[in-house]
Amino acid sequence: MGSGRSKYTEEYKAAAVERLYEPRATLGKVAKELGLTPTQLKMWRLEIEAAGSVEAKRRQQADAAELTRLRKENKRLQEENEILQKASAFFASRVGKP
Repeated sequence: MGSGRSKYTEEYKAAAVERLYEPRATLGKVAKELGLTPTQLKMWRLEIEAAGSVEAKRRQQADAAELTRLRKENKRLQEENEILQKASAFFASRVGKP
C-alpha cells in the first residue's frame, strides 16, 4: 500500500506559486482551487524564494570573482604598457647614434 502522499513536479509547484502573484490571489484561495493545503503551498513558495536567493548569491559571488580577475589583469596590462613605453623611448633615443 502506498503512503497516500502525492508527488508534484517542480514545474507544477512553480506554476502553483506563480498563481499567488496574480491580482486578488490569496494563499487560501489558490490552495483550495488546486486541492492543496495552504501550508503546503506556502512551503513551496518559501522553497522557490530560497532557491532564487541562493542563485542570486551564487551569481553575485561569480561576478565578484570575475571583477577581481579583471582588476588583476588590468593592472598587469597597465604595467606591461608602461614597460613597453619606456622601452620604446629608450630605443627611439638610440636611433641615429652610432
